[in-house]
Amino acid sequence: MFLSLSLILLLGVILHFTFKLIKLPSLIGYLLLGIIIGPFVLNQIDSSLLAISTEIRQIALIVILIRAGISLNLADLKRIGRPALLLCFLPALFEIALVVGIAPILFNISHIDALVLGSVLAAVSPAVIVPRMLKLIDGNIATDKGIPQMIMAGASVDDVFVIVLFSSFMSVASGASVGVMTYLNIPISIILGIVFGIITGLILALIFKKFNIPTLLKLITVLGTAFGLKAIEILLEPYLACSSLLATMSLGMVILAVDKPSAESLKPQLSSIWQVAEIFLFTLVGASVDILVLADNIGLGIALVTCGIAVRMIAVFICTIHTRLNAKERLYSAISYTPKATVQAAIGGLPLALGLASGELILSIAVISILLTAPLGAIAMDAAYKPLLTSNNRQAIEPPDVKSEFDE
Repeated sequence: MFLSLSLILLLGVILHFTFKLIKLPSLIGYLLLGIIIGPFVLNQIDSSLLAISTEIRQIALIVILIRAGISLNLADLKRIGRPALLLCFLPALFEIALVVGIAPILFNISHIDALVLGSVLAAVSPAVIVPRMLKLIDGNIATDKGIPQMIMAGASVDDVFVIVLFSSFMSVASGASVGVMTYLNIPISIILGIVFGIITGLILALIFKKFNIPTLLKLITVLGTAFGLKAIEILLEPYLACSSLLATMSLGMVILAVDKPSAESLKPQLSSIWQVAEIFLFTLVGASVDILVLADNIGLGIALVTCGIAVRMIAVFICTIHTRLNAKERLYSAISYTPKATVQAAIGGLPLALGLASGELILSIAVISILLTAPLGAIAMDAAYKPLLTSNNRQAIEPPDVKSEFDE
């Protein structure tokens, strides 16, 4: 395992600088690294590391969602209102409907298998979106209209919504009964996640305000609490749905609201941890890609994913009707809702593992969606914010001077 860790970290640093030099997002390099040294090409990642890759990816997501939470002002979200709420579910529903409509024609699969496929494809990737929204916030870009805050919050709830739908559709596809409680799990998961996050955030914020705790110990405490929330989700899973992702983000938001100095001191610490977590997250996503399963379905798969993205972008435009956002800002919001990666890597192989007839097809299209949308979505967001967004004083945007730890 230690050789695998060394390869991932050292080659990750080299690729970071290489892709920065050619002005491409580093995550593309990490994805390619994972594919090349993963089990389907050079097979240089130890099996023991691959066995816990899901947990490592979840740790990375927890880190970036805490960082997102302590940058999300509750007042901003209240001000955004309706569009933030619609973005939590409408784009995903549009994409699922599109897949159900055309996948049976393209691939000769049943409508229930198409529902499973649609729910695999419909989730966006917080790991791609959140760091870029944080850059906008740190650069004070479009925050007066709450655009980055709206996108971060919507994308995070979108994942919870889609994962619960996926579980429901998989139950139907595998012949299990689905009752009212299955669908009630969606709001229950969201509400319980927010409640747990608020409670733990309040406790931590009050402790931080009362006692003079060093920033490093605050960081350790927040991370430990976030990991505990994930453990609670797993513990409750047989009985009740609870989103630890939303709990983690809510925790950060409450700390910001109650103890802003602590939240501000934690931001650079979490950004530093994210530099390492990002390498592992996208390298291990890349390692899950079996390039052989793409051959038979790549053409139609790209067509399906592209149509899904187009419909998804239309849904974002609908969500932002009658808002303060102008056409350019609505276009940027739509672009920001295109990248897919972690959820597809996490659940794309489950239909095949559970014996679904279309399992191999679903996995191959999930892989296509990662390879197509994660890098292109990241590139598009990085290139589009300057021409499409304005700073809070409505002057032309210059790139915010937000450098990674590697660049210092």
